[in-house]
Amino acid sequence: MDAYAVLETGGKQTLVKVGDTIEIEKLSVNEGDEVALDTVCAVSDGTTLKVGTPYVEGAKVTLTIVAPKKLGPKTINFKAKRRKGYRRTVGHRQGYTIATVKSIA
Repeated sequence: MDAYAVLETGGKQTLVKVGDTIEIEKLSVNEGDEVALDTVCAVSDGTTLKVGTPYVEGAKVTLTIVAPKKLGPKTINFKAKRRKGYRRTVGHRQGYTIATVKSIA
């Protein structure tokens, strides 16, 4: 079995392996930068699993940034109050950063 880690970023948890390309919440970085994230909830070397409370001490995931700014699909929110003439449409596009997992330590 391959080594993997459960990484928490942007309030979401993601299962990652070395070489995976992941889409995470927007980070303030440039293309080609390396980012080390230490918010690792669980890490496995293929045989043993370490689970943190809430994070594993000393565990680190290194990411290489592929695309720092990518927009997700547009989400439309429509509000209306009946018989009052109130109608409102709001759109939102979430910003993402695309990164490749370089190493899990």
